[in-house]
Amino acid sequence: MSNYIDLPLSGLEEPLSEMEQYVQDTAHRFAVDVLRPAGAALDEMSAEESIAPDSPLWGILEKAAGLGLSVKAMLDMEPLERERIMMIASEELSWGECGLGSMVLVNQMPGLYAALAGNMEMVDFCDGKLGCWGITEPDHGSDMLDADGSVAAANGDYGRPNCVARIEGDKIVVNGQKSAWVSGSAVAQVCALYCHLEENGKTRPGVSLIVPLDLPGVTKGKALEKMGLRCLNQGEIYFDNVEVPLSHLLVGPDGYVDFVRHTLTEANAHVGNVAVGLARAAYEHAHAYAHERKQGGLPIIRHQSVRSRLFHMFRKVEAARALVRRVMTYNATAPEAALQGSIAAKVTATQTAFEVASDALQIFGGNGMTREYPMEKLLRDARAMLIADGCNEMLALKGGSLLVNPELL
Repeated sequence: MSNYIDLPLSGLEEPLSEMEQYVQDTAHRFAVDVLRPAGAALDEMSAEESIAPDSPLWGILEKAAGLGLSVKAMLDMEPLERERIMMIASEELSWGECGLGSMVLVNQMPGLYAALAGNMEMVDFCDGKLGCWGITEPDHGSDMLDADGSVAAANGDYGRPNCVARIEGDKIVVNGQKSAWVSGSAVAQVCALYCHLEENGKTRPGVSLIVPLDLPGVTKGKALEKMGLRCLNQGEIYFDNVEVPLSHLLVGPDGYVDFVRHTLTEANAHVGNVAVGLARAAYEHAHAYAHERKQGGLPIIRHQSVRSRLFHMFRKVEAARALVRRVMTYNATAPEAALQGSIAAKVTATQTAFEVASDALQIFGGNGMTREYPMEKLLRDARAMLIADGCNEMLALKGGSLLVNPELL
């Protein structure tokens, strides 16, 4: 008699509500029917080919808009319900193809951050537009996520920013550039821009604003060729005296540090959730392959070492999901969202994704190294996630700084 239990898509989660189950089923079908086949094709293309007018990417983005996952569509939900819907949908999409799952999420970021700022005019403005989040700069990668300088070296200086804005009357004038790591930039129509403010010849953190990317003075660099997450286009954005209406301002310098904290709290947890989807995909591929592949006259899952490896992959995926969802549930309901929790979720889930993808490839053996099987792509994607949305080392320093209780010093 077999003791095997066929777990639901979300593993050891509590039962989903009727709405949650519908969202999960819809997102899962979309992942199977659309994202997986398209992701395999896009991964083989050059970065420029993947965003060309005849690329399948455009059809995917159009179909994804029909999933009903826009910020505006979900604003009427209670915070906890909204977070759960997003977690469930995003995990399924990322299980299908994590780069494209990230694209669906990235497109909503300008509207999401406008909602965080309470600027409903900008939520409406961003609705239905492809979006991106521009914060890192050529000389300031993860530095820009540390707006208060809490993890800077004792004698260090982050130096002059690469992108600055001036407020002149009823407009904001932006000059400079954002780095090649702006996700979704190549196809984005609007950008949630975070940059320093220039006043009287001096700069300080900062401002956040919504920038339409069809304004005069905005140009884009080439789509970046990279090892992993190739389905998620990334590239520079340049600003040459770009004039943006003051109504597009989300936050000014007095609230900027706190706003960056809230932004990172939201973003890190979502990236952790994307990593859970990737890790689950790697585990499921390895689990299925272990039943098919025979060595020593038996399916390799009959070998103890393979079963042991699969078990550890299973427990890591479940532990990562549990932490990510616990953090997102806490932050959706607590009086003050905890950035250290979101950082813990991102670091744990991305490290899990890399470890599980590596172990999955090992189960595939030599076949895992070939492009005939999905593992080498999943491993490349998982490796990229250790750097995405702030490299894990810097995030750990940032999270550690948030554990210092000044009252105990």
